[in-house]
Amino acid sequence: MRIFKLALVLGAVLALPSMAQAQADGVERLTNLLEPLESYSADFEQQILDGSGQRLQKVEGHMWLSRPGKFHWEVDAPYQQVVVSDGDKVYLYDPDLQQVSIRPLDTRVTHTPALLLSGSAEALTENYEVTSRQESGLETFTLIPNSPDTLFESLELTFEDDRLEGLEMEDSTGQRTAINFDDIDVNDDISASRFEFEIPDGADVIREGG
Repeated sequence: MRIFKLALVLGAVLALPSMAQAQADGVERLTNLLEPLESYSADFEQQILDGSGQRLQKVEGHMWLSRPGKFHWEVDAPYQQVVVSDGDKVYLYDPDLQQVSIRPLDTRVTHTPALLLSGSAEALTENYEVTSRQESGLETFTLIPNSPDTLFESLELTFEDDRLEGLEMEDSTGQRTAINFDDIDVNDDISASRFEFEIPDGADVIREGG
């Protein structure tokens, strides 16, 4: 929503929603978009940009989500990486290092895009302040974490025709991670085996957090 100059008539100014109402409206709208989401798969392009907007890295891959808590995030060569959650544990596999890190699923849904999106809409809106804006047929939600224990300072989710098309995260250094989705399938059947991870023979295993 655009904020008009104070020169506008008093009635128009008084008609503007309060910040609290804008927050409530953003939460309700985002919840309405995310609650019907049971599964989601898409190709993605991820770019990491420094504080001045210079591109540091670009990767492509595919992701699969099944709520609650299951996801498979696979980055193509030359930066191959696989992250899989079975709803209980998260497996991070680096083929180049032949190393697998295993950690408990973070139920605070604050650490990775895939984990955040695979969590419940209720948990998402409880953990963030949510505002929204509309421009050129796109609806963008800005999420600010309530807790300092996150990997990013802000997150934007962009929807087109009620479908998630992209997200962007910014960390405390100003570095941004921008992800665009393509070839999107919503609420299609995804095999349960997609969210199971078999540790490759010979891989080093690191267990974190118990």
